[in-house]
Amino acid sequence: MYRPLVKRWLPVRYVYDFDETSGGRELLGGKGVGLAEMTMLGVPVPAGFTITTDACRAYMAADHEVPAGLDEEIEEHIARLEERAGKRFGDPDDPLLVSVRSGSAVSMPGMMDTILNLGLGDDAVRGLAERTGNPRFAHDSYRRLIQMYGEVVEGVDGHRFEQALTDLKAARGVRLDVELTADDLTELVSTFNRIFEDEVGRPFPQDARKQLRRAVRAVFDSWDAPRAQVYRRTYQIPDDLGTAVNVVQMVF
Repeated sequence: MYRPLVKRWLPVRYVYDFDETSGGRELLGGKGVGLAEMTMLGVPVPAGFTITTDACRAYMAADHEVPAGLDEEIEEHIARLEERAGKRFGDPDDPLLVSVRSGSAVSMPGMMDTILNLGLGDDAVRGLAERTGNPRFAHDSYRRLIQMYGEVVEGVDGHRFEQALTDLKAARGVRLDVELTADDLTELVSTFNRIFEDEVGRPFPQDARKQLRRAVRAVFDSWDAPRAQVYRRTYQIPDDLGTAVNVVQMVF
């Protein structure tokens, strides 16, 4: 007796932890597949997860709208990362910090964007300073986040941040960044926050999850940045590959 074939549609999956068996370079990108392979081999690499090139292509096909279910998947994987790290993302006392890095199937060095130290805010930076016993390190990490997030996510002219740093060093009579004290860097964070609000029209976001959502979208967008398009044309890389996004625990 003939039985018609019934198609069973499985839900689309966009996110994989580094320790999961999944696709190859075309799905996870070069960085993602490398991190997954090293994790499987037991090499001590930071924990994290990869948002696939499928998610990027779906984002671009939907006119830069995040595909349904992606934010929820990211939240699930952040929860797993919190469990592994023993820290909470956005915790004001002992924050989990992550980086967001691009990673296409074909290497395109320097063409797309990275943001470090996501998860810091005005409260979390004080918690990080207390946990590490190193206020200078904590405020230096925070000012770097404000600058990278401002440039990559909001399109702030990076020269404004660099000029503020140059002016502070001149005022303190030093030449190198490492010669600035913890108090100097606390002041620089305040200056960077003012620059951010002046340029963007709203304060630097204090919600760690909002930072992460916006950063992932910005890395997707960087696939179509003019410099990336020129690079692909030069090296004959297809425009429809898209980029994966790697969310990795910061290890200092």
